[in-house]
Amino acid sequence: MVTDIVVCGLGPAGRALAHRCLARGMSVAAVDPAPARPWAATYAAWADELPGWLDPAATAATVARPVAWGARRHELDRAYVVLDTKRLQDSLDLTGAEIVAERAVRLERHGVTLASGRTLTAERVIDARGIARSPARAEQTAYGVLVDETVAAGMEPLFMDWRADNGAHPAAPRSFLYAVPLGGGAMLLEETCLAGRPALDTGELRTRLRHRLRARGIALGGDEPVERVRFPVEGGRPGRRAFGAAGGFTHPATGYSVAAALAAADAAAAGENLWPPSARAVRALRAAGLRALLALPPADLPAFFDAFFDLPAPLQRAYLSGRADLAGTVAAMGALFASLPAGSRFRIAAATSGIPVRSRGRGGSAIME
Repeated sequence: MVTDIVVCGLGPAGRALAHRCLARGMSVAAVDPAPARPWAATYAAWADELPGWLDPAATAATVARPVAWGARRHELDRAYVVLDTKRLQDSLDLTGAEIVAERAVRLERHGVTLASGRTLTAERVIDARGIARSPARAEQTAYGVLVDETVAAGMEPLFMDWRADNGAHPAAPRSFLYAVPLGGGAMLLEETCLAGRPALDTGELRTRLRHRLRARGIALGGDEPVERVRFPVEGGRPGRRAFGAAGGFTHPATGYSVAAALAAADAAAAGENLWPPSARAVRALRAAGLRALLALPPADLPAFFDAFFDLPAPLQRAYLSGRADLAGTVAAMGALFASLPAGSRFRIAAATSGIPVRSRGRGGSAIME
């Protein structure tokens, strides 16, 4: 039997694509070694990124005006949504699909070979299996704890907080605090290395988080549920045969890909071209931005983020979410560059142009979505 589509990988991107293909009346086969495995990560997005078809129950909490700190406080004029991971997974219903609990070992244009030797045939085969880790790829790492909101009473939701109260040496690679409500009276407090090659390990981030929380008068009991994060922010193959992180959807300067995949799932199901020239150009610019930021000295990062969050909201939005907004991305990067100190401009220009600059790659940072 030839199905309309085979989707390999049932993370958020693959499951969203399979779900939207079913909504269009397509025949779908979905391949994953553990298709019923619960998702463990915390996903978030800007509210204006989410598609209208997404079940509202998938939203756990909304922060109307999240706060960011470089060296100064910034209140962002854009609602930020934290998703309920279980409800998101459940809402992407796959009733009617053939679920194949196996590992795909070979993907071709019209067929998938499984580890068992079985072959699935389809009009389209889509790789949504994510990005493999590699020492050559910058990664994002984080260590977080889930606490009752009363434990963190008085702490405002923090999109990112680069203040230097986490006990790290001033010359060490930087990390920031991420603090968001999860709904149901819970809050995630997470120390994050946004991008590094190699990235800070989670043991170091755990030490920094505990130091930072003690400095702010927040006492942990030691038995809090823990979230550990490690994934590449580079890689993927833009084109018609891959989707989500595997298809190049990861923002190389944020690490986020779920919101972009949800927003593009209908277009992908319809077989539309998700990578017009403008989107490919934006991807190249974002990759150049990541190279530049990895070259910045740790001490320069708070001023860099102060400059970014001083940009007009439309320019921030273009850089963070405008996957095909070439004009907006160019304008945002140009305005940011012009506002930076001369020393930072030199390093960014050199790294972006490919001129060798000694990298601060271990823990070097970029912008979080």
